Amino acid sequence: MWVALALFFCCSWTSAQTLVVCTEASPEGFDIAQYTAATTADAAAETVYERLVEFAPGTTQVAPALAQSWEISPDGLSYTFNLRRNVQFQRTDYFTPSRPFNADDVLWSFQRQLDPKHPWHSLAPRGFPYATSMGLPGLIERIEKLDDNRVRFTLRHPEAPFLADLAMGFASIYSAEYADLLLKAGKAEQLNNLPVGTGPFVFQRYQKDALVRFAANPTYWGGTPKIDRLLLSITPDPGVRLQKIRAGDCQVALYPRPTDIPALRQEPKLKVAELDSLLVAYVALNTRHKPLDDVRVRQALNLAFDRDAYRTAQFGEGGASPAVAPYPPTLWGSDPSLQGWPRDLERARKLLAEAGIQPGLKLSIWTRPGGGPTNPNPGIGAQMLQDDLGKLGIRADIRVYEWGELIRRGKRGEHDLLFMGWVGDNGDPDNFLTPNLSCDAARNGENLSGWCNAQFDDLLRQARASTDQATRADLYRQALAIFQREAPWIALAYPKQFVVLSPKVKGFTLSPLGSNNFARVELAP
Repeated sequence: MWVALALFFCCSWTSAQTLVVCTEASPEGFDIAQYTAATTADAAAETVYERLVEFAPGTTQVAPALAQSWEISPDGLSYTFNLRRNVQFQRTDYFTPSRPFNADDVLWSFQRQLDPKHPWHSLAPRGFPYATSMGLPGLIERIEKLDDNRVRFTLRHPEAPFLADLAMGFASIYSAEYADLLLKAGKAEQLNNLPVGTGPFVFQRYQKDALVRFAANPTYWGGTPKIDRLLLSITPDPGVRLQKIRAGDCQVALYPRPTDIPALRQEPKLKVAELDSLLVAYVALNTRHKPLDDVRVRQALNLAFDRDAYRTAQFGEGGASPAVAPYPPTLWGSDPSLQGWPRDLERARKLLAEAGIQPGLKLSIWTRPGGGPTNPNPGIGAQMLQDDLGKLGIRADIRVYEWGELIRRGKRGEHDLLFMGWVGDNGDPDNFLTPNLSCDAARNGENLSGWCNAQFDDLLRQARASTDQATRADLYRQALAIFQREAPWIALAYPKQFVVLSPKVKGFTLSPLGSNNFARVELAP
């Protein structure tokens, strides 16, 4: 049914001024501070909301956004932001702002995540996963309004990636005035359903599992977008996404299967954009479930899986490189001497025997339908892992869940083995390690392996507190060695990022951070 609905809205909307993007999954919601999925960021952080700072298009370089400048104290403990003046919040059918953006909005946006006594703190049913997994409540000592146009963050200790962290989606700035009105009206849930921000696009409508509809923001401080309307057409099957762009039902098809890329490059009516992005694909091994709490069992699973065959089946030739760590080697702090697990079934059997595991062990493999950049063919990948585990006498049951349900259940730790991927958010190694593998992240569910190692955690804390990149890189290499030994993941691949475009699309820039922003896009006649 969702296909029919999506096609209906596509065809009724398509015009020279409408950009239709075929995307892989539904957003989890629109209160971006509660979520971590890339599809949610595309539908909220890259459209409705903005942050104090942003990443310059196509780079990991921090640039001014709602803050036009900033000063950092010599000791690295104080960040003072000079806010951009006369920035207007969006006017919608459900909210008419009475004032421009100011310091009160910055304080509200952060304090509700950090302060348990804030009236909105307990109104987020999913909590604030990024803020908690990155330890921000313990890092930020206070946030002060110096005047309407200046805000100061004071930290308890230096934090090297702090400025880049503020360019991430969870740090989006909300309208405190809108939030106050919702709270007084008893409509707090509307913040997640009807968002308001300062961004280039105004939210109009969400049809679950079918489409998200936006209009250009006519008062956008960065200049009104050149497309009048933006439609995200939710199309989980990558084959269907290609059918729709060939038929003209969309002008952008995100995340094609890498195995389709060689043929797509030969199609004269399509363009293919590609980039070596900050992506990692992995299988999380849930250490909260026996016998996965035994490192020997986790090592055995790593030794059993034929990852070379997996990469070829999923990504074809050249679509991904082998993964040995939680982040790709193009990122500083990687360790070129780190070796991936070889395929060694005999050694795997010995480790299982040492752990007291008899043939017949039952495990569940969780994956999703459709496909995305880190998991183009979920069913094939799960079957390959199932077959390889069967060679060890392990009986693996494959379970397929819709994307949002997969994430919700995964955070609750219901799985044994879970196919997942991560896109770096800020170009810093910490963004791969702390949100996914720290003890704080294990406690709030973002760490899908549930793995908590005190030595590993301490190395991350030391690295964040240092401003010397060489020192940080050495600490991360030590942490990677622990990760390799403890094997909380089966690291699969570092995929490339691909997008298929209509020749009419001009001004689209792929981001190494995996986000998709269409504010600068225009459609040629």
